[in-house]
Formats: sequence, structure tokens, C-alpha cells
Amino acid sequence: MTNNALIQNIQSLEKELHWFELFLEARLAHFFKKEQEDPFHLHAAPDLTEDESIYAHFINHYQLKWGERLVLILCLIPHIKPELLDPFLIKDTVIGRYYTIFGGLAGQNHNGFLPTGETAVFLLAENNLLARNTASQLFDVSHVFYQYNILKLEETKIGEPRLSGLLTVSDETLSLITQGIEYEPPFSARFPARILHSPMSWNDLVLDAGAYDEIETIKVWMDQKDNPEWDNVTFSGWMKGYRVLFYGLPGTGKSLTAALLGKACGKSVYRIDLSQIVSKYIGETEKNLASLFQLSENKNWILFFDEADALFGKRTELTDAKDKYANQETSYLLQRIEDFQGLIILATNFKPNIDSAFLRRFQSIVYFKLPGVHQREKLWEKALSRLPGDNQVDILKIASDYEIAGGFINNAVQFAWLNARKNNSKMITNQDVLLGIKREYAKEGKIFNN
Repeated sequence: MTNNALIQNIQSLEKELHWFELFLEARLAHFFKKEQEDPFHLHAAPDLTEDESIYAHFINHYQLKWGERLVLILCLIPHIKPELLDPFLIKDTVIGRYYTIFGGLAGQNHNGFLPTGETAVFLLAENNLLARNTASQLFDVSHVFYQYNILKLEETKIGEPRLSGLLTVSDETLSLITQGIEYEPPFSARFPARILHSPMSWNDLVLDAGAYDEIETIKVWMDQKDNPEWDNVTFSGWMKGYRVLFYGLPGTGKSLTAALLGKACGKSVYRIDLSQIVSKYIGETEKNLASLFQLSENKNWILFFDEADALFGKRTELTDAKDKYANQETSYLLQRIEDFQGLIILATNFKPNIDSAFLRRFQSIVYFKLPGVHQREKLWEKALSRLPGDNQVDILKIASDYEIAGGFINNAVQFAWLNARKNNSKMITNQDVLLGIKREYAKEGKIFNN
């Protein structure tokens, strides 16, 4: 966000905060004195129709009404101007306790007032039961707040009122409204994924014609999914998301292709760490998946499940309770990927390992074959051309003699360059490359014949 845009956004937020402050003052006066007019009629929300700020764009994009705006700014206040909520810290002098109707929680480190669902409902409806019931619907799963992960009402302990849950703004909303940037969640137990980057381009990718054709179809879908005309061509049998299976031996370009798809379409690709998703404890895997998909929904991210067999493998016959819960995890995952509206890529070395229930739901299945001689020749040329200095490598002979995937070719070339430098040479030779290939063969347990 530029300085001018930042200033404009701060000005819009200050207007909204001032409106909230006046509204809260009027609401409390009405509550205690029971004689003033309802503050809804006293203080209208600022007009943002001609406002060009990030905040105004957010409000107008989601078409938030005055009550929704009040709840949103309530959630933002602890992060941007927490002292505005201090009036809620007043105690009832009769019983010596804070007012129950105000709701609110005390943070572990935060010294101020943290709003709950009760706080929002008090602001909107005070103690009018009918109005309170209407206001509480802002926290239903069908509301725009939940659907687009704008803010949420945290779950409470069993037996406690639903509205006593903490009211929190999502990290994505906070980042966008206050900084004007898209939120990139850090790797954590809640979001076990990292952005997949690659310095390479489409020119570095060498695949057969069939794989290229499937990838072009995926690119077309990604280009068209945000086209307003898309809704006019869909019908009830189509799912809004797109599911793709990449399968083939290691090093054949599955991860690189996923990274390049994101780069081509300007979207972040998140590589999911399945070791952090799958849990031996009953119910934990579903909980981890729910958190992952909730954070990813409506972000236009690409989710890349590498070595996906751990989650998407074949379901087993029921022999004990462990099998039953494993199958429940698979069924739950199947439902979540069906509901996801973005692009999901699963990668596996062996297609037969994937459950047939998943295979039926893939719109594209891309086979990454081991490159043939001509393709290997291209891969060697591209890999060697990226290195500084010259080389004396018989590329055609090496490509003909050694069946090796592109990822391993890159590794072999890197080793060849390092080996040449170790020997104080600026020239990469056949011998350097062959030593690199030998190392790659050893990793795979294959016999190297020089």
C-alpha cells in the first residue's frame, strides 16, 4: 500500500471508529437512562459509496449493512484502538460485578476488553429479545462473515451460551483492511503448509504432449473461474472447484508444474505437509483438515498435496476400530475437497495407491512420464546452460545412455559444477556429470554402469 493509500485508508477507519464511539456512547446512555432514542436513529454509518480506500472497498465488495459494519469495526478495535472499548469495563455498583449483558473477556496479555458475541448483540439490540435473535444470526454459517472467513464467533465450552464465545476478526481480514496486503499464513499446526516457489519458467519444463495438453486445460479453468460469464455456463452437475491428480515417478516435474501454474496465474501455491495433518489420535486428522480448508477457502490459493497417498489412499476393509476411523477420515476429506472452490492438486508416485472414490472426482489426471532420449537431451541442455562457464559434455551420449528424470538431472548438474570447482576447474566435463549421475543412481538403489 502506498503512503497516499495508507493515509486514505486510515482516514476512512478513523471515521468508522468515530461513528462507533458515538454509537457506543448513545447505546450505553439508552441502556442506563432508558429515556433516549435508540442510537440507530441518532448516528448513521459514514457514507462510503464514493470512498476509494481499501476499507471502503472491502465494505462495498461484501455489501455490509450498518449492523454488520458495527460488528466488523467492533472486532477490529482491539487491534487498532483498544481504548474505545474501555466503557464496557464499568461495574454494576449494586452487585460489584461487570454487566453480564455486555459480554466480553479478559485476555491473558491484553489489558483491555475483548468483545464476545454478547457484546455485538448488546450493541445491536440491547435487551430486545426479538432484535437479539435477529442479531445473533450474523454468526450463522450461512452468513457472509462465516462464508468468507471475515470474522467468527469462537466455540465455547460445553454448557456455556453460544454468544459467550470470543468474537475475532480473521488474520486475512485484519491484514487486508489495515495493511492492504493479502495475508500469507505462517507454517503452523493450524496451517501446516508452505508456499511453493520456483525460479524456473515454462521454458524449463519438458513434458510429453499429452501432459502439456492437460496442463493447458487446467490453466484455462483458472483463467475462467473468475470470469463473470462463468456462472452463465455452469449447471447443477458441475462442481465449482477443480481437482487434479499428478502421478509419475519422482523427479518428473510434478512439483515444478504446480509451482509454475501458480506463477502463471498469479496465485499462491501452498504445499501441504501431510505429516502434520495425519494424526494417530481419533478426530485430530479431521480437525486439522477443517482448519486447513477454512483458512484456504475463498483465497484463490492452489493447494498442493505432495505424496498424497497418506491421506488419499485406498480405504480398508473394516477389521477393527482403527480401520473404521481411518475410513471416516478419508470420507471427510472427500467431502472437503468436493466443497473447496479452488484448485487442488494431488501428487503421487503411484496412481493405483489412490482411492477410486477420489479418482472419479478428478477433472484432470496428468501422467508425468520418464523423459525419453530427446526430452532428456533438452533437459541436460537447459540444466547446463544455467551454469556459468563452459562445458565439455557429450549431451547426446549421456541422454542416450542414462534413463534419468528431470529432477535428478538438475541434481547431477549441480554436483558436476561443484565437483569441477572443487578441482579448481571452470570447465564441466563428462566425468563430472557421470559422477553426478552415479550419486543419483545410488539414491535410488540402482546399479550404475559407466
